[in-house]
Amino acid sequence: MGFDLCGVATAEAFDELVHLPEWFAQGHAGEMNYLNDPRRGDPRRVLEGARSVIVAALNYNSAQPYSMESPAGADGSGGSPRGWISRYAWGDDYHEVLGEKLDTLLAAMRAEFDEPFDARGYVDTGPVVERVAAKYAGLGWLAKNTCLINEQLGSWLFLGVIVTTLELEPSLAPGEPPAADLCGNCRLCLDACPTNAFTAPYVLDARRCISYLTIELRGAIPDEVRPDIGRAVFGCDICQDVCPWNSPRRAPITALAAFQPRQIATQDTNGKGEPKAAKSLFAPELEWLASLTQEDFSRLFRGSAVKRAKWRGLVRNASVALGNAPINRRSEGYARVLLLLSRLADSDDSLIAEHARWALARLALKESLGPLPGAGLVD
Repeated sequence: MGFDLCGVATAEAFDELVHLPEWFAQGHAGEMNYLNDPRRGDPRRVLEGARSVIVAALNYNSAQPYSMESPAGADGSGGSPRGWISRYAWGDDYHEVLGEKLDTLLAAMRAEFDEPFDARGYVDTGPVVERVAAKYAGLGWLAKNTCLINEQLGSWLFLGVIVTTLELEPSLAPGEPPAADLCGNCRLCLDACPTNAFTAPYVLDARRCISYLTIELRGAIPDEVRPDIGRAVFGCDICQDVCPWNSPRRAPITALAAFQPRQIATQDTNGKGEPKAAKSLFAPELEWLASLTQEDFSRLFRGSAVKRAKWRGLVRNASVALGNAPINRRSEGYARVLLLLSRLADSDDSLIAEHARWALARLALKESLGPLPGAGLVD
């Protein structure tokens, strides 16, 4: 099937899921009300008669530099400052790539088993906490940043599950514990988070998480965290980038072409009537993203996970990132950014206009006071 990992857990109320109602009651889910689903506490509530949970994983780590190693692209040459899109969204939509593989597995199961059975497959789309099920399927441990870590592959993993009424042999023998937590005393992920999204080891407050703020949050990004978002425009990789288990010397590179950074052909020209070079989703130009129309967005990000942020969300995020960009104010690029943000500040979309005005004010303040805290983070 092409999975990098696959395991089976008995369908039951896993210990970690007992704390879900408390986590939600503390407001840590932000506006993600869909997470407040009682079925998430026990996979047996997802499918009547469920006995087993199959968990499959795909490595999506490509060969490009990590976020702290990638240049911001803002210098005195007039070049456009660069944003950051989370590694998992550089290629094709993982829901579709992994979902097709789960469908193939399910078809093979129906051909293999004579007895009738029910099954439901999910790739981050149903009331199943995949990473917890993965732990009990023997695929790894839950890290302090709440990600699943596999000792050989690290945490650059997409997870999908099939909940089924089949009684399959679990990957862990009776009485065998899940993989040991090998985080030890390390807290690099906790200390590296620019917005202090971890209230404690293993506890994430989504309301301060850059991934939540740039993808799930539909309204205004709170003023106090905008500087700390740096140049992130879709998601954040920092807590995974700094993890020793994801060291470039340790973490393997995926062979799947689907997860390599997309090269997006644009319809504009370079001023000489010639098509411009394709745009990459690896460290994309912020001016390009902030200039996209709704039509551009729908066309360019079809089949991409980036569409989750929606057009106004991506332009909102790009505006904030431009306000944080370490742009040389004597460069040609600085004048272009001011012109672009001024146009967005007059947008009929009040959300975009408000964030563009914030970015203009921040750039003006940086011009008078010099670099400010938070400027250029995630460089």
